[in-house]
Amino acid sequence: MAQIFETHRDTFTLSTDPNRLDMDTVNDFLSRAYWSKGRPHERTETAFANSLVFGIYAGSRQIGMARVVTDYSIFAYLCDVFIHEDYRGHGLGKWLVQSVLDHPQLKQVRRWLLATNDAHGLYQQFDFEPLAEPEKWMHRLRPFAGE
Repeated sequence: MAQIFETHRDTFTLSTDPNRLDMDTVNDFLSRAYWSKGRPHERTETAFANSLVFGIYAGSRQIGMARVVTDYSIFAYLCDVFIHEDYRGHGLGKWLVQSVLDHPQLKQVRRWLLATNDAHGLYQQFDFEPLAEPEKWMHRLRPFAGE
């Protein structure tokens, strides 16, 4: 079980406290994200309940998030990274990714993986790079019910 982690920057709070998550806001974010369109809300809620989730808050309003699926030792998958449109361009995405990588229980993770269509520049700042041997990697993708 992950320890609750919290840090502050200016008027913003970043927290891994699952009780602070606003799942209505999370589902709203993800309904607009290219990677999660059509994802049923109940599937998102199950995924978030079984992941380490970082929320960014302006006061009590959730304005960003990132989700990590991990064993806390060998592997971590960074996903569902989102900053509300009204708060982009202020370095919050960089702060979020840096905070995830600096989390005390994640600092020693050996292999990180993520997928992105358009944020390569952001993640390259944190030493993410294209797969060196993509031919070795495989995946299995099943549609959600009704697709």
